[in-house]
Amino acid sequence: MNTFTFNISLSILNHLGRNLYRSFITVLGEAISNSWDADAEHVYINIDRKNNTLIIKDDGQGMTGEDFQNKFLKIGYSKRKSNATHTEKKKRPYIGRKGIGKLALLSCAKRITVITKTDTTALVAGTIDNSGLDKAIKDDLSPNEYKLGVPSEEVVEKYSQNLEHGTIIIFEEVNEGIRNRIEYLRKLIALYFRFSLLDDSFHIYLNDKEITIKELNDLANKTQFLWIINESSDPYVTQMLAESSELKRQSIIRFKAYAVSGFIASAKTPSALKIKDTDEKVSIDLFVNGRLREKDILKHIPTTRIVESYLYGQIHFDELDDSNDRFTSSRESVVSDDPKFNDFLKSLEPLLRNILNEWDKWRVEINQEGDSENTTSMTRRERKSRELYGAVIDDFKQEKTSSTEQSKVDIWLRELATDASFNFASYAECFVAENLLRNYIEEKSIAIPAKIANQISKWEENAEKYKEKANINFEIRAKNTKLSYCAMENLAEVIDTEKDNIAISSNFHRDATNYKPVRDALAHTALLTENAKKQLNLTFENIKARVKKLMSEV
Repeated sequence: MNTFTFNISLSILNHLGRNLYRSFITVLGEAISNSWDADAEHVYINIDRKNNTLIIKDDGQGMTGEDFQNKFLKIGYSKRKSNATHTEKKKRPYIGRKGIGKLALLSCAKRITVITKTDTTALVAGTIDNSGLDKAIKDDLSPNEYKLGVPSEEVVEKYSQNLEHGTIIIFEEVNEGIRNRIEYLRKLIALYFRFSLLDDSFHIYLNDKEITIKELNDLANKTQFLWIINESSDPYVTQMLAESSELKRQSIIRFKAYAVSGFIASAKTPSALKIKDTDEKVSIDLFVNGRLREKDILKHIPTTRIVESYLYGQIHFDELDDSNDRFTSSRESVVSDDPKFNDFLKSLEPLLRNILNEWDKWRVEINQEGDSENTTSMTRRERKSRELYGAVIDDFKQEKTSSTEQSKVDIWLRELATDASFNFASYAECFVAENLLRNYIEEKSIAIPAKIANQISKWEENAEKYKEKANINFEIRAKNTKLSYCAMENLAEVIDTEKDNIAISSNFHRDATNYKPVRDALAHTALLTENAKKQLNLTFENIKARVKKLMSEV
């Protein structure tokens, strides 16, 4: 009986996802991850935009000819096939899993040359010409029928100088060109590849300059609040705590469901999270073993709260890398219906809700706009009053010379916040009620009693004297009528004298008389005692009810 074997066409490369990796940062990510898995300590990324060339070099263990053929060029080869989860020398957790991530590297440029060497073997090199590979796929060749090109001695000598061990990959004529700015790439690499959190001997360089956490200084200096997850140690957080003058509040939050670490932070404004000159926005991202695995996890647990647009962070969940492969073929996200991932998201929800509420509380405390849709912590009236106070005090704040300094004026401003919230709102209610009553009296043509008219004449005389003293020749009151000199008590008395209004007003004047002492103190910007606040609130509720009854007639 005949025996049979599989015969796989090179077209399988396209089906596996040869063109799956579309972003330049993804290609860099695959190269950096390979260097990590090869126990490299240094990864050098050099970009020649003018010649559209990318060169990535590391000092990892390198490959023998057999490794290059049977591991690197074997699509689907996994380092974990023998249940190995960590590298031999440095015991780093492996990033690679499926063995198809290299497709990102092998298809992102017209020509890719690989030069590699171990510390005990000779150089090994090969060139993949993607135009030739495309033709081989079109001609339906088998893998054994397609041969890699041999790079010239000049190319090998040029790039392999001083290479004791490691791998160099040269990308010529990168697809669609290298359009990203160097500053942008530096920031994204600093954001998205946090391998140094696991092994501080791992260093990444871009155009000969090491990428450090200082690439994110701008972001740190625009951060207001910080929540540290499970007391994690992160150099970015450490630096922000030590140097940022904008950081106002911080807290440690416990996440007990899983062994996770990281932080969530909020920027001063949503625009601070946008990376300049790009469509990229910093978000709350999920990392596994130092590599970004899911960008913007809030898309899985949306709250529609305004605070979401202020938040960013990094949550490290290494347990997601276990015996099950939970990542998509593109390696850019977690499989959406993975049970462990969904359970993690579910357990994250209450923690996130606490952060949203604390953000609102902290924003109000520093007199800035919070979450207007959160009505559990304060009424809409109180919130708007605090926001108005926050806008008013900006001109009075003192310049700070250090992150810990707090001037006496700043302390006074903070102490005034609660009273200002009450007084502003109360004055606004008084302003609206009294002006409605003036309009009502005019609309109903209610006559002003002689007793009040005489008082008004005296007030008018005094007002004119003060205008002359101040050398003011223009009108101060927009509607310079006699009623504009009347406060609540006088207006209520006018209304109570109208016989037709006795039933409606029901001794309106009595409530207004009780209201007057506190109203005057309020108008004179005095701070009110708790008893005075209670009196004002209780009395004004009666007044407001009466005003609303009167307005229903109009």
